[in-house]
Amino acid sequence: QVQLVESGGGLVQAGGSLRLSCAASGRTFSQYNMGWFRQAPGKEREIVGRIKWSVANPYYADSVKGRFTISRDNAKNTVYLQMDNLNPEDTAVYYCAADGRLFYNRDDFRADYWGQGTQVTVSA
Repeated sequence: QVQLVESGGGLVQAGGSLRLSCAASGRTFSQYNMGWFRQAPGKEREIVGRIKWSVANPYYADSVKGRFTISRDNAKNTVYLQMDNLNPEDTAVYYCAADGRLFYNRDDFRADYWGQGTQVTVSA
């Protein structure tokens, strides 16, 4: 139902910045809570953060808080992950996800739809 396509990954030096984009299909994008996840080599996938349809009380993992920012442009059906002050520990495949519960206001996130992922590599 919802198709997600990430882009913007690449190789950057420690301390650098990168902005990931996630383009979503469908007419109801503005009604979904959106999340970013990442999976480092040999590790489990973890949530990076999420933004609600209302952009209220954004959530970020402690490891990225203050460095990463999630935003959305509903006119473009796109959610962004701005990553600043990157370090090698941020190296991972980054995934975009959508919560299919429309206008959901509670803080839990359910990843009903996933993108294919985009590689982010941070060199020391």
